[in-house]
Order: sequence, then C-alpha cells, then structure tokens
Amino acid sequence: MKLLCRITALIVLTSLAACEAGPDYKRPPVETPASYKEAYGEWRQARPQDALDRGAWWTIYKDPVLDGLEKQVDLSNQNVKAAEAAYREAEAAVEETRSGLFPTVTADSTVGDMHGTMPRPMMPESLYGTASWVPDVWGRIRRDLEGSEAGAQVSAADLASARLSMQAALATDYFNLRAQDELKRLLDTIAETDKKALQIVQSQYDTGTGAMADVLMAQTQLENVQSKATNAGIRRAKLEHAIAVLIGKPPADLSLAAAKYIDYAPEIPVGVPSSLLERRPDIAASERMMTAANAKIGMATAAWFPDITLSASAGYTSMALKQLLQASNTFWVLGAGIAETLFDAGKREAKIEEAHAGYDRSVAMYRQTVLAAFQQVEDNLAALRILADQRKTQEAAVDHARLAERLAFQQYTSGTAPYNNVLTAQSTHLENEVTLLNIRQSRLNADVALIQALGGGWTSSQLSPESDSDEKISHNQ
Repeated sequence: MKLLCRITALIVLTSLAACEAGPDYKRPPVETPASYKEAYGEWRQARPQDALDRGAWWTIYKDPVLDGLEKQVDLSNQNVKAAEAAYREAEAAVEETRSGLFPTVTADSTVGDMHGTMPRPMMPESLYGTASWVPDVWGRIRRDLEGSEAGAQVSAADLASARLSMQAALATDYFNLRAQDELKRLLDTIAETDKKALQIVQSQYDTGTGAMADVLMAQTQLENVQSKATNAGIRRAKLEHAIAVLIGKPPADLSLAAAKYIDYAPEIPVGVPSSLLERRPDIAASERMMTAANAKIGMATAAWFPDITLSASAGYTSMALKQLLQASNTFWVLGAGIAETLFDAGKREAKIEEAHAGYDRSVAMYRQTVLAAFQQVEDNLAALRILADQRKTQEAAVDHARLAERLAFQQYTSGTAPYNNVLTAQSTHLENEVTLLNIRQSRLNADVALIQALGGGWTSSQLSPESDSDEKISHNQ
C-alpha cells in the first residue's frame, strides 16, 4: 500500500504544471456619475458613526417595537429561510466540484469459496487499493470550481437581498400601520369636535334659533368622520396581518397595541454613486454571475483538449488467506489513458459561442442592474427633497384650515353665516390634516426605500475578505 500512496502523491504533483483554458475574469467597466443629481442641502464627508449598521439598520428610527419585530425576520421569515437554504446548497456544490481536483482512492477485498458436488477450483484471496485521477491539465475543473464559487457568492448575495427586502417591507408596513393609528387618533379628535358642534346646533334648534337642516348636516358630518375612523381600523388590521406573515407567524398570533406615530427622519449616509457597486447585494450578485459566465467560456474551451486519465492499483493476492499479507504476494498496476474527440459536427464551437453569448448577456444585465440602482436612489432622494418642501407648505395649510373652521363656527353661532360655511370649513380642515399625515407617511416610506436602495449597510466585503474603502458622504439635515 506504500507504493499506492507514492503513486497517488506523484499524480497530485502533476497538477502543478496544469493551465487554465479560457479568459481570466475582469469586471467590465460601468459608467458612474460623480454625484447624485437629486442630492440637496449641505453635504459633508461622513464621520465613522454616520455609517449604517450592517445588520440592524432599522435601529436608527429608535422604535423598540420595530426593533423586536425586525429581529424575528431572520429567525422565522420563510423567504429568508429559503434563500439561506439555497446558499447552503450552493456551498455544498462548491465542495462537490472541488473534489474533482483530487484522486479517487478505493479499497476492496475478496474472500471466496465455492460449494457443490463438482470439484472446485482454488479461489484466490485478495486485498487491494485503487487510485484513479483525471488531472485538470487544461483547467476545466478549476474553471468549473470558479463558476461554482461565484454561484455560491450569488446565493449569498441573494440571501442578503431577500433579508433586506423583507426587513424593508416590514419597516414600511409597520410605519403604515402607525400612520393608521395616527389617522384613527386624528379622526377621533375631529369627531369629538363635531359632537360638540352637533350639540350646539341641536341646542339652537331646540330653542328655535336654528334649523333642522343644520342639525342633519352636523349629524352627517359626524357620522362621516366616524365612518372614516372605522375604515382606518380595517386597513390597520390588514397591515398587522402582513407584519405577522413577514415574521413567520399566523396573523392570529400577533397583536400590536396602538402607539404614537413617529415623526423622525434620521440622517442617512448616502455615499458617492460608485459605492453602490459594493453596497448593493443585487449588484454584487449580478457581478458574480458574470464571473460564473466567464468560467463557462473556459470550460467550453477546455473541451478542445484531450482528457487524460491516470490510474494505479496495488495490493496483495494469495490462494490462502493466512498468507495474504506476505510481501511476496504484493502486486501493483499503473495505467494511463487519453481520450480526444475527433469529430463532433461543430458541437464544441457552438458551446464556446454559447458561453460567450451568455457572458455578454450577463454583462448587459449587470449594467442594467447598476442603472436601476442609480434610478432608485435618485427617485428616493427626489422624493425626500420634494416631500420635505411639501410638508412645510401643508403644515401652513393645516393651520389656516383649522383657523378658518373656528372662525366659520363663530360666525354661525353669532348668526352672521349659514351652517354650510361651517361644513365646508370642517371638510377642508379634515382633508388638509389627512394630506399632511399622508405626506409624513410617504416621507418615512421614502426614507426606508432609500436605505434599501443603498444596500441597507451591506457591503460586498461580506462575500470576500477583500473590500474597497469608498468614501461615504452624508446629508446634514
């Protein structure tokens, strides 16, 4: 068996002289702007504490209930679990491919005997080992391994994308739920005001100074507001159910108490556009897919070269078991084979063309993914900028609508204006309050979407020990 071990070591050393067919991978260039078009305000280079947490990015909103929910996404969300299983599957495929670089060694033994009425021949006893190996002289297996490793990194990036997507969806649903809480509180407050107005109108009717039409209009206004409050409860229930599914629970198992709607837009480090190439998992996945496609070119090119197979066997054989392990009964066999395809009707050329086309397709998809990433960041930067301006205008509109409602009611009670003026002022006030709440809600949603568009604090260094140190820039609001 020592001889077998020596032969195995010899053929492993042969691999040192091997080469790899096909082109080495280089990331294709993409056009990146120097800055974001929609960035606004005073910008500065970010301090170390400005960077988003690579994991718990949602903690910047300082909401303990949201923190507790987000922590359950990794543990229970089924989409994240599926992506994690796909990653483990890809890792196992890498190890399977890597095993092809090494010899296969087997051991076997035979101890035979025959029974029957006929005279029997002597059956030799044997104990032997076999090593066989297809040396990766042309780099086909190494290109395959390169592609498998890139595929595993794609799965890792897909896992990060799934996790980030579920986290962002949960944050958005949570903030929308809190917006329904705030809407319900707002409508309940307005309903209390409308009840008092109804009491005054009813009192005037009872004393003969008011009209029944005014009472009916006031009653209708109150019931309309109460109906809107009920509808807010329906939307809230649906959002609560969606949150339960996101954290892997049946809707019946989750109940979130009403709470105040946060109005906190945290400072988000946006960074330079080129940093998206490192910070977004979907871009990293698309880039790794190019690596896998490039490796297929090498595998297709290696098909032009012959396959070389080396084999070795060594062991003991004897007609008697008790004499089996004696040195005089040893044997060994060496073998080598070369297989080459002489004619395949253009199959190998077609495979190479197919691999090149697949690589070109992956390059186009990579560049499109980068462009879409730039668009998403620009969209949400624009949304935050415009919504910030819109909120200031809408806050002034709410103040004026509230004052107009108060003046209209005073004029009605003094007898100088009809109740229709009060109804118009009440409706205008309610409409402006709801619009302001919608703006606040949209701003928080754009905030979460911007964090997701920036990669949520993730970087491609999580796929490889190598990482780039792109400067980050933060908006000082």
